[in-house]
Amino acid sequence: MLDKLEAIKDRYQYLEEQMADPELIADMDRYTKVSKEYKDLKPVIQAYEEYAELLGNIETARGMLKEEDADMREMAQGELEELLPKQEAMEEDIKLLLIPKDPEDSKDVIFEIRSGTGGDEASLFAGDLYRMYSRYFDEKGFKTDVVSVNEGTVGGYNKLVLEVKGDDVYGTLKFESGAHRVQRVPKTESQGRVHTSAATVVVMPKLEMEDVDINKADLKIDTFRSSGAGGQHVNKTESAVRITHEPTGTVSESQDGRSQIKNREIALQRLYVKIMEVQREQYESEQAAKRRSLVGSGDRSGKVRTYNFPQNRVTDHRLEGDNKNFNLQQVIEGDVGPIIEALKLAENAEKMKEGAL
Repeated sequence: MLDKLEAIKDRYQYLEEQMADPELIADMDRYTKVSKEYKDLKPVIQAYEEYAELLGNIETARGMLKEEDADMREMAQGELEELLPKQEAMEEDIKLLLIPKDPEDSKDVIFEIRSGTGGDEASLFAGDLYRMYSRYFDEKGFKTDVVSVNEGTVGGYNKLVLEVKGDDVYGTLKFESGAHRVQRVPKTESQGRVHTSAATVVVMPKLEMEDVDINKADLKIDTFRSSGAGGQHVNKTESAVRITHEPTGTVSESQDGRSQIKNREIALQRLYVKIMEVQREQYESEQAAKRRSLVGSGDRSGKVRTYNFPQNRVTDHRLEGDNKNFNLQQVIEGDVGPIIEALKLAENAEKMKEGAL
């Protein structure tokens, strides 16, 4: 581990020198990338410096054990008894810091909530999820822009698309992808029977062309008139966008946004994700040892969480034992953090077990 930390320190010092280079400062794209890597490495370097100081103190104490003075040896023994447990704890913390991050973790996201099975109750539940996540976003300091809204007939939403921006947004929210199931008595139920409904959440990292191995010249972009509700704007303007990646035949389209520019951006994001998934699967088939994430590709058929109102319990089905259950009232009011942290810990434990370090 020390060799790896030394190599990271060398890289950190190199980046520090680069950031003082006037040529780099003049190139904002390169400067942004270098400064981001520098910032990401800083917690590791701080932990390494503390760890190195601790090892030095342990070595000094062990040297004092060889002293002839009995009081000195007793003091050294007391220091070792205090320092050695700290060494073990610090090494565990450093191992967590050294776990490779997913390259998309720092990206902003396209965040979709859709009502699923359950009719009007599913739309109402989608509205509950939106309110829950909005409060969590506010707590985290994330900024949101509404891309499109399709409201339910009795409230809530049939579909809601957001852009969420901030620090490590995708790394925080990627575990939310999947089917969210609710068990409760609907407002429309006169006999008090518990119904089961569902809404789906899809979290897509906002990608740029450089993040995906595609050539801009290979993209065919068509526009067409949006269908469905939307009034004169939808009927009279070709705001919907369809993008085809001709080498693979991959097609993506969007009519969610109100403008052609916004739909082009959304369609590109969806295309990037589709192509990136294909490239990722090809890579993983060649590198069989690489572990897929807990949530996988965000397939909407995968049930990830159940919100049981009669029992005031939220169960995340990817966690185990007592760690998988949470207080529903707290979660639905926006306290999603403990679930996300539990999923992150589970993912890190899996990475460590599979020899990521």
